[in-house]
Amino acid sequence: MEKLLNIGRKIIPKTVFEFFQPAYHLTLAYLAAIFYGFPSRKIKVIGVTGTKGKSSIVYFLSRILEGVGYKTAAISTIQFKIAEKEWPNSLKMTMPGRFAIQSFLAKAVKVGCQFAVLEVSSQGVLQNRHRFINFDTAVFTKLAPEHIEAHGSFENYKKYKLKFFEYVKNNHVINKDDKYFQEFYNVPAKNKITYSAGDYKNLKLKLWGDFNVANAAAAVKTAEIYGIDEEKTGKILENIESLPGRMELIDEGQNFKVIVDYAHTPDSMEAVYKSLKPKLSAGAKLICIFGATGGGRDKWKRPEYGKIAERYCDEIILTNEDPYDENPEKIIEDIFSGFSISNLKPALPAGRSQNSKLWKIIDRKEAIQKGISLAKEGDIVIITGKGSESTMMIANGKKIPFDDRIAAREILRSL
Repeated sequence: MEKLLNIGRKIIPKTVFEFFQPAYHLTLAYLAAIFYGFPSRKIKVIGVTGTKGKSSIVYFLSRILEGVGYKTAAISTIQFKIAEKEWPNSLKMTMPGRFAIQSFLAKAVKVGCQFAVLEVSSQGVLQNRHRFINFDTAVFTKLAPEHIEAHGSFENYKKYKLKFFEYVKNNHVINKDDKYFQEFYNVPAKNKITYSAGDYKNLKLKLWGDFNVANAAAAVKTAEIYGIDEEKTGKILENIESLPGRMELIDEGQNFKVIVDYAHTPDSMEAVYKSLKPKLSAGAKLICIFGATGGGRDKWKRPEYGKIAERYCDEIILTNEDPYDENPEKIIEDIFSGFSISNLKPALPAGRSQNSKLWKIIDRKEAIQKGISLAKEGDIVIITGKGSESTMMIANGKKIPFDDRIAAREILRSL
């Protein structure tokens, strides 16, 4: 049905559609809920919003709930999950369409799930994908500039995050370490709970990345709402070995580290680099491989990536990410504009321009291969931008198979 409505949308003049857009999206959400019988009324639904950490918190929460015996469903950028069944999220969407979400919830209810944990995006709220879902709890992580072009401004982006909190009337879980804490705390709710990473420094997580303590803290506090005590949650979290594509260690027995992470905002990239730098032994290098999404998405980020990488990385390899219809060369030029360094190493010959720490290698697998070839004992190779994604978006809406983790494993095994 959503497809039929989208066909209709194409023949309506853009200005007319924009006028009726809120009503269109709201109607679609209502129809989806009716069609599937309002499944969220039969299950506890937790929504996680913010710029960073959403997928990790969804993952942590679903594992905690399962660990104490609840059947749980979850939707995140990483994966879909209904009870024991899990499959990757290959939609390139944090929050699926209204019919897809309601269908998912109906299936979760059918197999006896008591909880559903969902990532909630600002664009999802803009399009009313959250409406007619009976959210019991809203969780706020952190806020940083993101989707600026899509929303027109950071204030609009923040407005839709707050709008989700206004929609959820029961429980609010809020990160008191975030600079926008007070604005979220001021939104009325029956029950308000705050958390801080500083309250959980004794958590012995096996995961890389200090910022995961804050994500774990959000999960612990949310679990408390449902009567799960801190001791139980701590044990469950401390047994998690890794998260798919989130500071995921790729280990094939090499004497240096290779890590894949989804970091795709300047703030998250800096957090990743900051957490890795202290783990380097004397003389070891941080080798950074990244690109930027095309299709006109958040172009402002690109020079910021360059500035951050120049500050933290010892070797930098700029490469393709998800170019969509943009020229990958132009995207890399935009990143490069953030550097003060004037020399960009070509892929070949390897020995040219030794006074620069920058490389440009469009082919992403070749870029990963170059980064790994540069690594010596004790070094860290960090590949950011795609995480657990299994496809790359190219021109004309086409997808090609690509997974940073698979590429890294294949290269390491061939050494």
